[in-house]
Amino acid sequence: MTPLLQIKDLHAEVAGKKILNGVDLTIGKGEVHAIMGPNGSGKSTLAYVLAGKPDYEVTAGEVLLNGADVLAMDPDERAAAGLFLAFQYPMEIPGVSTMTFLRSAMNAQRKKRGEAELSSPDVLRRVREEAGMLGIDPEMLRRPVNVGFSGGEKKRAETLQMSLLEPRLCVLDETDSGLDIDALKVVADGVNRLRSKERSMIVITHYQRLLNYIVPDVVHVFSKGRVVRTGGKELALELEANGYAGYLEEAA
Repeated sequence: MTPLLQIKDLHAEVAGKKILNGVDLTIGKGEVHAIMGPNGSGKSTLAYVLAGKPDYEVTAGEVLLNGADVLAMDPDERAAAGLFLAFQYPMEIPGVSTMTFLRSAMNAQRKKRGEAELSSPDVLRRVREEAGMLGIDPEMLRRPVNVGFSGGEKKRAETLQMSLLEPRLCVLDETDSGLDIDALKVVADGVNRLRSKERSMIVITHYQRLLNYIVPDVVHVFSKGRVVRTGGKELALELEANGYAGYLEEAA
């Protein structure tokens, strides 16, 4: 069976500074992989490279999503192919209501895939249904995207986007950042509802805490822009107890 995601010897730089130094990663369909590591190890850079963020230049390597060349796609094509990035700090979009944004995103993706657009009543029904499961107040859907939202509200709104767009690969970049324990549980529940045999996830985090709620199949340790160790979920507990110092030396 072809893996959902294959990353081969990926190198990338930002403003001339090398960040990724030969990342190799294979993720099967239905798998959840956690990426842990210290600040500056390249975790978020990998997420941005996968999503096609400008100014992140790939200098070598290959990325395949379901066998298709991701690096040859524009960001909107990557989204239509099923890639979703949940940002550590979701951006605010003043003047655009959350409901309008969600309707536009859903139908833009469907159009890119050659599917019929959803009617406004159909969008409203789906959004309200998913929002209810995430404990999102209907009033929040009328507010501008992320404007004045708390950290927990921003992460819930982003989890709502992910639920509605139904991606094949979810990349969660430090989703636990800025969340109290109650908000973390709600967001984790929303993410766990999306787990399926056809959908895979990359969970990027510093801390083992998140992995108590989104339990990974595989844990990878990043240091100096590459994977330096891979193991089961127990590896996260080891990192929590011992820290990253040994891996910094190993990558040097």
